[in-house]
Amino acid sequence: MPFVRKRFGQHFLEPAWADKVVKAIGPSADETFLEIGPGTGILTLRLAPKVKQLIAIEIDRDLIAGLTPKLPANASIVSGDVLELDLASVLPGDVGGPLRIAGNLPYNISSPILFRLLDLRSRRPVRDATLMLQREVADRIVAKPGSAEYGVLGVLLQWQATVTRILALPPGAFRPPPKVRSAVIQLSFRDPDVAVTDPKLFTRLVRSVFTQRRKTLSNALVPLATEIGVSAREALREAGLDPTRRPQTLEIVEIARLADIFAAGGR
Repeated sequence: MPFVRKRFGQHFLEPAWADKVVKAIGPSADETFLEIGPGTGILTLRLAPKVKQLIAIEIDRDLIAGLTPKLPANASIVSGDVLELDLASVLPGDVGGPLRIAGNLPYNISSPILFRLLDLRSRRPVRDATLMLQREVADRIVAKPGSAEYGVLGVLLQWQATVTRILALPPGAFRPPPKVRSAVIQLSFRDPDVAVTDPKLFTRLVRSVFTQRRKTLSNALVPLATEIGVSAREALREAGLDPTRRPQTLEIVEIARLADIFAAGGR
C-alpha cells in the first residue's frame, strides 16, 4: 500500500468497487478519457484497455512513479495540479468525438474541480463525467429548489447537464476508509435547458444571489444590480417574481429570466 499524503486527501478505491464503477461508466473502444487523480491506478488500469486513449492527471509524484510502468501504450499521466493546469492544453487536438471524464475527486477540493470541468466543457466537447464524491457534495449537485442543499453548484451543473446518482459507496469501499460516505454521480452534458442572452452574466447572478441565500431576493440582488446599473426591484417586477422570496426557491428558468432582464438593462 502506498504512503498516503493527507494533504492530497487521498483515499483509494477497492477493486470490487472499481469494477462496479467501470461497468457504470460503460467505456467503448473509440473513446478518449480524461481521468482526474488516478492514484494507484485502480480505475486507470481497468479503463485504459477498453478505450482508445486515456490521459490522467495526478499531483503525487510518488504515485506517478509507481503507476507509469504499469500503463498500456494508449495511456499517459500528466503531472500537475488539476486546479492549476490548463485542462484543454493537456488533451490531444482531436479526440475523435466528445471527451469523457472519470475520477475519484479529493473531498477537500471537489467543488473547485467541478467548476474547472465546466470551464473545460465551455472550450471543448465533453460527453460526460463520472465522478466519485463525498455524499454531501453529491447531494448539493442533485438538490432541488427549496432544499437546504440547493445552491451554486447544483444550479450551474443542472443547467448544463443531466445529473444521475449511480452508486452509493460506504467508507469501506476505500483504503484508508474516509470518515464520510461517498457517491458516484454522472454528469451527462448537454446544451442548457434554458437559453440565456449572456451565459457569463447568468453565472455571475447565480454566484451573487446564492452567497446571500438568507436574504430576500430584493436584497440579495442589490449588489449585482448596482454593479451593472439596473434596479433590483424593477427587474423582479418585470420577471414576475415575489421580492420576498429567498434565492434557494428559484427554479433555473426563473434565474435565467432574471439574468436576461439584467443583461438588457445593463446595456
